[in-house]
Amino acid sequence: MIKITNEDNMELMARYEDNYFDLAIVDPPYGIKASSGASTNGTMRKKIEKGEIKGGNWDDAVPTKEYFDELFRVSKNQIIWGGNYFDLPPSKNFLIWDKGESIYGRCFAECEMAWGSFDKCARIYKKFPNQKDRIHPTQKPVGIYEWVLDLYAEEGFKILDTHLGSGSIALACHNRGFDLVACELDTDYYKDALKRLKTHQQQLTMF
Repeated sequence: MIKITNEDNMELMARYEDNYFDLAIVDPPYGIKASSGASTNGTMRKKIEKGEIKGGNWDDAVPTKEYFDELFRVSKNQIIWGGNYFDLPPSKNFLIWDKGESIYGRCFAECEMAWGSFDKCARIYKKFPNQKDRIHPTQKPVGIYEWVLDLYAEEGFKILDTHLGSGSIALACHNRGFDLVACELDTDYYKDALKRLKTHQQQLTMF
């Protein structure tokens, strides 16, 4: 079952008991103003300016301590994208998204990092980030979430995402057969993510 709501993540987490979720996979704002286009590449800024992708101020600040306290309360383990921007405990379990040779030496970030709570070694996922029909400035490929689920999720795990964004994790959970509870505060992104998931599910039933 995939349950997606349009609400504040603190309200969502408050409804769940301690350690309810087996694994939280989250991609919070990094506080680098990606939503305004200030830290994005030229192509992305043009799309934001044209209204093809929504901008806004959602990435102006990092989550509060209260957010992380709740996240750790309701989930047994966590994978937190942008973990290098946050005050998190030391961990050897870092995940690196290597964006590929076509990115090296250019103005783009060559990789992104996720902090993991598992007592496991660092891992690298290599994939060019270009995606057709991008609906979010920081949208990650579905394959990244499938990779994370394959590494860390076991059959029957309940997954949590507090920042749904484009909904890539929902598609990955559907593909891998995991239950997901997720929320998105922005109504437009919420509607777009629901539409994207529904289209994906319909396409799969055709084969």
